[in-house]
Amino acid sequence: MMQRTLESQQSMQLGQISGSLSFNGHLTKEDEEMSKSALSTFRAKEEEIEKKKMEVKEKVQAQLGRIEEETKRLAVIREELDALSDPMKKEVSGVRKKIDSINKELKPLGQTCQKKEREYKEALEAFNDKNKEKVQLITRLMELVSESERMRLKKLEELSKNIETIHIA
Repeated sequence: MMQRTLESQQSMQLGQISGSLSFNGHLTKEDEEMSKSALSTFRAKEEEIEKKKMEVKEKVQAQLGRIEEETKRLAVIREELDALSDPMKKEVSGVRKKIDSINKELKPLGQTCQKKEREYKEALEAFNDKNKEKVQLITRLMELVSESERMRLKKLEELSKNIETIHIA
């Protein structure tokens, strides 16, 4: 009778446990739902961030392309201005120098973006790996707890049988 009660409690606990540990060391359905909700929210945010990141990256690439085209156009204009000996030559030269300077600044910024993107992907992969490891450890913990309870119940039954076989006269 005692074994059936403990087994039914154990099966109820195992049914409720499958995601994360609550404060008392047992997994609850609420904890599981919170973990699933948090995970789905996290995934949705990650997808949203990834989408926005790609949009920004495309915009940056488009801007870089336009800047190169504009630089070429300005070089042509500068040559034409040089040929005319225009009084605006000095100002055009200053603008050209600023554009060249910006182009030089853009290259390391693009490299920094790519580096940060790689670091982000590595950090995300490490996070996902640790999360998988946590889930595996929780599963192993539940197996160990279940096995321990089963062994203790078996020992209790043996002790109970031993007590029943002892006859005190």
